[in-house]
Formats: sequence, C-alpha cells, structure tokens
Amino acid sequence: MQTASTIDALRSQVAKLRGSDGATIGLVPTMGALHEGHLTLVRRAREACDHVVTSIFVNPTQFGPGEDLDAYPRQLEADAAMLEAEGCALIWAPDVAAMYPPGFVSNISVSGVSEGFCAADRPGHFDGVATVVCKLFHQVLPDMAFFGEKDFQQLAVIRAMARDLDLTRPHVLSIIGVPTVREADGLAMSSRNRYLSAENRTAAGTLPRAMKNAIVAIERGGDVGSALSALESDLIKAGFDSVDYATLADSASLAPITALSGASARLLVAARIGGTRLIDNMAVDTA
Repeated sequence: MQTASTIDALRSQVAKLRGSDGATIGLVPTMGALHEGHLTLVRRAREACDHVVTSIFVNPTQFGPGEDLDAYPRQLEADAAMLEAEGCALIWAPDVAAMYPPGFVSNISVSGVSEGFCAADRPGHFDGVATVVCKLFHQVLPDMAFFGEKDFQQLAVIRAMARDLDLTRPHVLSIIGVPTVREADGLAMSSRNRYLSAENRTAAGTLPRAMKNAIVAIERGGDVGSALSALESDLIKAGFDSVDYATLADSASLAPITALSGASARLLVAARIGGTRLIDNMAVDTA
C-alpha cells in the first residue's frame, strides 16, 4: 500500500494502479479516525473494483464556527494500518495547502437537498462537502465512489452535484450508498461516538430504538406527527438534551412528508446528548 500527499504523487500512483488494461478504481472518501463503518466501505469497494483508493483529509471548509475542527481526531498511522489490512491500494492524504492552495476562491453550492436538516444548524457545511468531494473526484478520477448512508443528506448532495456537473467518472449511478454500520445496541457507528461519556453512550442507544418504534407506528398507518412527537419525547426522557429534527422525508428530494404515499421515504433524526450531536436515518416501508 502506498500513501500520496501531493497531487503529482497521487496522479502517478493512480496511473500505475489503472495500468494499460484500465483497471477499475473505487474511491472511499474519509476524514480519518476510521472505524468499522469506514472499513465496510473499503470492503464494498474491493468487491466492486480492482483497486481501492481511500482519502484521509479533515476538510476545514465543512466545519463551522465553534465546531470541533481542532479536536477532530487525526491518527494517520493507525488508519493506515487498518486500511492496509483491508487491502487498500493507496491512501490520498493531502494537507490543507495541497487541497486549498493559496488563492483558492471556488465554491460549489447545491440547492434543494442541501437545505434544511443538518444545513439549518451548520450553514455552509454542505458547500464545503460538495466542493471537497468534487475535487476528490477530479483528483482520483475513480470509476466508483462509496459513501455511508448514515450521512443521508450528504449522499443526496453528492449525487445531485455529480448529476448537475456532468461528472462522468464517477457518474451519479456509480456513487454507491452503503447501509449504515451499527453498534450492538443499534447506535450508528460514528467518529463522534468517542466523545460520549459512559452514561451518555448508554442513553444514546435509545436513538435507534425510538426511531424503529416511530417507523412501526407510521408503517401501521399511525399519524406521522404523533409518531415523531413520541420519538422526540422518548429521547428527552432518556437523557438527550435536545432534538434538532425528527422528520419523515421523501428519500430522493428530502422534502418533508406528512403521510406515506407509496414513494420511497426516510426517517431522519439529529439529537444532542452531552454536547455531542448524533445523526441517524432509517428507511420506511411504503408498500
């Protein structure tokens, strides 16, 4: 496994991997601090492609004022060991100057799916995501790219960007959403879970259970508003400090819906406990 930290080195290594026979390359974009969720993406990419490139870059443009940019864990050596064990071929680990050189002034903004939900609390966040992912696509030129469904709004933003900007490698159908990997109690795996105290970590397990209860109620024909109110109440009783949103939305447009209509639907939730903001989403059966 190789590691590249400059654009020239990256392009040279990617060209070697692709070779004269046009070997396929899968990209797994990350900010490091890898866990089983990330490694699942790498395994999925290995199944689908000849070689896997994993990017590790803590992207400052997607962090807002007061967010945890400086505190975000950076552990390149440990991450590299995990990736090598999974058969990753190349790590793309640029520094900020390599990704955003002096004079960088461009920005990609994706309307619609980037509005509401996490964007309401993190203005500019999805502009930062779209811009850095677009750069990663152009830098690596992967045949496929793999993202966890846990960040469902992010996945929707990236797919819309790829469609609208005619990114043919990867095109929108080659952006693969991989189901959320969960802890034994159902909590979605996240780098931010490590910020939870032991008490808060136990209480956090209420989140997936409350979501499943709400989904059952909705799928049985119950009132959507009542099911969402009960979900929020369960979280507050369990020790959560607040609920940023708990919304039933159309899976494609992310437009909020108040009743099932046969279109694909998703329950999306963001809640805070002990200073840590947790997000999750689950599919809702509309059959």
